[in-house]
Amino acid sequence: MEKKFSPISGYVMLLVVLALAAAIPYAIFIESPLILIGAAIAFLISLGGFMVISPNGSAVLTLFGAYKGTVRKNGFFWVNPFLRKQKISLRARNLDTPPIKVNDSIGNPIKIGAVVVWKVKETFKAAFDVDDYQNFVNIQSEAAIRKLAGAYPYDDLEDEHTGEPNHLTLRSGGAEIDERLEDALTRRLEIAGIEVIEARISYLAYSEEIASAMLQRQQATAIIAARKKIVEGAVGMVDDALIQLKEGNIVDLDEDKKAAMVSNLLVVLCSDKAANPIINAGTLHN
Repeated sequence: MEKKFSPISGYVMLLVVLALAAAIPYAIFIESPLILIGAAIAFLISLGGFMVISPNGSAVLTLFGAYKGTVRKNGFFWVNPFLRKQKISLRARNLDTPPIKVNDSIGNPIKIGAVVVWKVKETFKAAFDVDDYQNFVNIQSEAAIRKLAGAYPYDDLEDEHTGEPNHLTLRSGGAEIDERLEDALTRRLEIAGIEVIEARISYLAYSEEIASAMLQRQQATAIIAARKKIVEGAVGMVDDALIQLKEGNIVDLDEDKKAAMVSNLLVVLCSDKAANPIINAGTLHN
């Protein structure tokens, strides 16, 4: 577990180091080899203890392999020169994964990419529980994206096994899909002490080999849905027309004439081209 380390102020130790530096010419002046050697060695060793921690930065300190603590305060400090200092940034970082080719839950090849915002939460885990925490984030993010893509279909098409539409899809899932990706990444990166701030799908498309066919399928689905609405509206308009003709006693139509009228109105209303009317100059029956 991470533990806090309190270093000595670097400015205080800077005065000590300056005093050691001044002792060197003094030892030369009084011709004291013992003081000269001692001051020179202490001066050189002390220089290795200074370190600067920037805002949202940290330093993991180890002494001959033993973890001594983490410095999270920003400023100018001095620590034991024999401590090994591993700098770890605590700033939020962006990972924009390039689109990868995977199969969705119904086997369609797709390309998917994501943006992950993350930061180091526990420096001990980041430094010692994984070999390279940045590379760990990259690999685990790609693995989580692959698993998510394989768990849901790309679009709201009927499932080949159940025959029912898939209500949660990668394309229309929106915030819910992003939330599930974020949860999966949080579980995967917890071992490295990484906090996932945000994760969202940034790129989603069918793979090139089926993109054209799936586009045609989407267009056909849209056309069918539009035609269905047109037919529903046309039927309502014809029904209203028949009711108004009957209630207003405008014309008395038998069943054959009603059928002919309904047929003509539906052709006019449902056609995707402008109708060309034919004027009957004779009687109603001719």
